[in-house]
Formats: sequence, C-alpha cells, structure tokens
Amino acid sequence: MAVRHRLIKTTPQAVWDVLADGTQYADWVVGTSSSTPKRGQWPQVGAAIGYEVSLGPVSLTNETVVRRCEEGSVLELEAIAGPLGTARIAIELRPWGEQCLVIVDEHPLRGAGGMLHNMGVEALIQLRHRAMLARLAGLCEEEAGEKRRPDAAPAPEPGAGHA
Repeated sequence: MAVRHRLIKTTPQAVWDVLADGTQYADWVVGTSSSTPKRGQWPQVGAAIGYEVSLGPVSLTNETVVRRCEEGSVLELEAIAGPLGTARIAIELRPWGEQCLVIVDEHPLRGAGGMLHNMGVEALIQLRHRAMLARLAGLCEEEAGEKRRPDAAPAPEPGAGHA
C-alpha cells in the first residue's frame, strides 16, 4: 500500500474546507482537470465528482465516489477509472499542535490496477502522492493565509511618527 504523509501549516479545519469543496478537487489531485459534481452533495457518502485524466494524447473520463466521511477528519474515496479498475484513497487529518498532519493511503481495489499492482506501481503512486500533498498544502496554506490577513493598512504620512 502507498501511504504518505505531510504536515500542512494550517488547522485541520482549513484542510477539511478544501477537501470538502468538490470544485477544488482538480486543483489538488494530480492528473485531473475540471472536476464537476455528478451526484449527491460532496463530501457526503455516495456523492460523486467527475473529471478527466490526461495521459499524453489520451483523455479518460473518470469518477470519484465518497465511500466514507467523518466530517473534519476522514475522507475515503473510490476512484473509478473504467477498464483500469478502481482504487481506494483514504485521507486522514490529525491535529498536530496548531497544524495538520495529512495521511494518504491508496491501494487498488478492482480491475487491472489490482492485477498489475507491484513495487514499480507503488513507486509511481508515492511520487503522485508527494505532488498531490504539495498541491493540497499550497491551497490550504494560501487560503488560510488569506483568511488571516487583515486589510492592508493605509501607508503612513511622510514624516509621521518621527519626533
């Protein structure tokens, strides 16, 4: 199983807010583009997002379905990739002081992906997770920074504050 973790410099709630926004799925999941709701209310169990995956000149239309959701801490997904099969992707958020430890655990469930799963595939999944967690961290930390940033104060008058 491909398990990877990353400490994200914001709260678990800020990370959850990104995960729970289905319109941002393609922003943090490597290889996807333009996620769109297919059914249900993301991230409720049974909700699905559709998206495209491009592999060179080939584009595949895929779907990800929520299989388990513990609001604020666990999101388990099943990525359905047609003839390639399906994969279970579990994302766990743990408070780590004032930050969030994100743990991603992925493994194939059905189809060709399960039959072809080997150490080489594991290595590719690890690389994908590294990039995916970096994207997720960037989104979460940027959004958290925007929420914390006070409105810009006006520039002081020239000479003000000097005796």
